[in-house]
Amino acid sequence: MAKAKIIGTGIYVPGTPITNKELWKLTGVEFDEEKLEQGIGIKQRHMAKLRGIKETVADFATNAAQAAIADAGIDPLDVNLFIVGSDTPEYISPGTAILVQGRIQGKQMLTGCFDLSCSCAGFATSFDVGARMAATDPLIKYAVIIGAYNMPAFIRDDDAFGLAIFADGAGAVVLQKTEDNDSSGYIGGQLMSDGTQWDFIGIYTGGAKKPFTQEILDKKDYGLQNLKPLPGDRNIKLWPPLTQQVLRKCQLTIADIDHIIFTQINKSVIIKVMEILGLPMGKTTMVMDKYGYTGSGCIPMTFHHALRDGKIQKGDTVIFIASGSGLFVGSNVFNY
Repeated sequence: MAKAKIIGTGIYVPGTPITNKELWKLTGVEFDEEKLEQGIGIKQRHMAKLRGIKETVADFATNAAQAAIADAGIDPLDVNLFIVGSDTPEYISPGTAILVQGRIQGKQMLTGCFDLSCSCAGFATSFDVGARMAATDPLIKYAVIIGAYNMPAFIRDDDAFGLAIFADGAGAVVLQKTEDNDSSGYIGGQLMSDGTQWDFIGIYTGGAKKPFTQEILDKKDYGLQNLKPLPGDRNIKLWPPLTQQVLRKCQLTIADIDHIIFTQINKSVIIKVMEILGLPMGKTTMVMDKYGYTGSGCIPMTFHHALRDGKIQKGDTVIFIASGSGLFVGSNVFNY
């Protein structure tokens, strides 16, 4: 049965890293540096606006995609599908993926393009959709799946929590249809949702429901907003059963996992989840210490580092587990 396999990866972050101490100086906001580093695991991040870099999410996505295409060693004109998973789009319309296609291919082509807005589960959901399309559509030679994040563009200057946690970045993978005798490729995924949690955290201003007005600007009722406190143990309760569920669906067990990558939101949570699953920490990778929290970009960015660090080898069974506001959740299982 045809599958799609990953043949290239790439990442992009804008500018030089900003340490926690420099962030404090640049923004003037105060936060608990010890908790941020020891508990959450963030030591530095990249933020275009604080470096005075005139780049936004389409730039991040394009650069990550170009890096992945170069890593795969393919002609950009042979790509027939671009998907961008992001909840911080360049525009409400047109979609960010069409900008990426235009910049990389430079002309009209038989190339499919679309965005998936599933908050921080954007990449995992896009990977699931893109792998299935690449496996079944005979006209798709290569697909580029991108997770891109530009939340700092939506953070108010007085939001200490947002400034400390969120960062810019993007990661991308190139997919190719496998031959029947190739053991590598996408095995399956599982999506989950809970729309009753839509009003916990998000960007609620600027859409059709609540357009920008001068009154909203004056009240600073815009940008990233925490309307309700998120349960601190939500992902601890969520990720282990979802891992078991997607493994059952793919007819695998915990013992079959060679590496598992989670949304990079909290180091302490990932450590606890690995303990619950009975997996050693060597079977996961964390990069929040280098990049902060890059939302839909963090899964492919972490995967890229796991490959470069030799933690994932050809033939390994890998799982992605991602969750974000909404509540959107996505998971993927594949043989690398």
